[in-house]
Amino acid sequence: MKKIVWLFPGQGSQYVGMGKKLAEQFHAVREVFEEANDVMGFDLKRLCFEGSMDELTRTENTQPAILTVSVAACRVYMQEIGIEPYYCAGHSLGEISALTCAYAIEFHDALKIVRRRGELMKEAAAAGLGSMAAVSGIDKAELQKICDRYTFRENVAVISNYNSPDQTVISGHKAAIYEINEHLQGLGAKVVPLKVSAPFHSPLMQKAADKFEMELAGYKFGDLKYPVISNTNALPYEGKASIASLLKAQITRPVQWVESMEYLRQHEMEIAVELGPGTVLRNLMSKNTPGIKTFSFDKEDDTEELKKVLSENQISFENQIKRFEHTVVTKCIAVAVCTRNRNWNYDEYLRGVIEPYKKVQKRQEELEKEGIQPTLFDMQEALDMLSSVFVTKKVPVKECIERFNEVFHETGTRHLFPDFKMQYKDEL
Repeated sequence: MKKIVWLFPGQGSQYVGMGKKLAEQFHAVREVFEEANDVMGFDLKRLCFEGSMDELTRTENTQPAILTVSVAACRVYMQEIGIEPYYCAGHSLGEISALTCAYAIEFHDALKIVRRRGELMKEAAAAGLGSMAAVSGIDKAELQKICDRYTFRENVAVISNYNSPDQTVISGHKAAIYEINEHLQGLGAKVVPLKVSAPFHSPLMQKAADKFEMELAGYKFGDLKYPVISNTNALPYEGKASIASLLKAQITRPVQWVESMEYLRQHEMEIAVELGPGTVLRNLMSKNTPGIKTFSFDKEDDTEELKKVLSENQISFENQIKRFEHTVVTKCIAVAVCTRNRNWNYDEYLRGVIEPYKKVQKRQEELEKEGIQPTLFDMQEALDMLSSVFVTKKVPVKECIERFNEVFHETGTRHLFPDFKMQYKDEL
């Protein structure tokens, strides 16, 4: 299978209407928004779907809004595609989305965390005194020198984001950013002011970082199911014990996105899926590591192309192992994938479908690699997995009987399992 990484966008990706189309199509998305509304105490769904851009861009609103859309997209991805990532990475705020989708932070806790994070960032810099700007057309080392030149006690400017070889973001006092803007334009560089309400990833956020550390002390974090790349050092989190300290540091330190994408390239990632609003990270990937094909789950064309690529890869994969295609294990895997789902409870789906399916799929890959046929124990585990899938997906009894008969008939193995038991054993 292709090596996949999940990417989660940060502030600047928001737009009015984000998440609305997915909510119209998927019950799981509507559930995510309902939970977000309950936790936030206001209509976050309305804000995302039809609120004003000014209201949506307020830091304390933007952060939970983007988190919610990202988590919703992730749940749809798992429901529709279901291929787990080798790594997760999030840009600034997106790192918290990544940690949430890697099961290190509960969604309801993540909402409170990012809401407070936004409030603290807004409070840390007096209204109107801070700003940020994206810069291209100048070497980052030269840009660092220019920031140093225009920085003094009450006039701070720093590099806040290393987004791509040709895009670096600066952050700091509005006066300093304005002066640097004027200087850079004189050098022929391109400068684009960002629509943010505070100078993120700069020393001006130190008060916010200190208070955020105290806020995080009130939460419990879980083990990461998938490795998450930290913005601050471009390396995977070492475990849940490092979450609070790295999230605190991220507020004042630059986002090392270029190095993070290089880490993924060195670890041979092949496909990246941007889960959340917009296409910012997809576009940045084309500049950082074009060898990693990236799709935005927010765009229907991208989603369809992603499914096509993964389908073609699966066909190629299956062609390489034709001699295994008529075993109980491979047949159960195939039936599990194509069986219609009637259960939209994500947690039940995760436990009853995704986890047992991945376990059997992994065993099948081991069998193929070793060039051996499955044992009776392997077959029994595959049948138990299929039983779990049927129960969780709420498949009608008649259809379950038909599908199990199909497995036994096509593999010629009914005689091997005279005492096979599952929820529908009496009918079988």
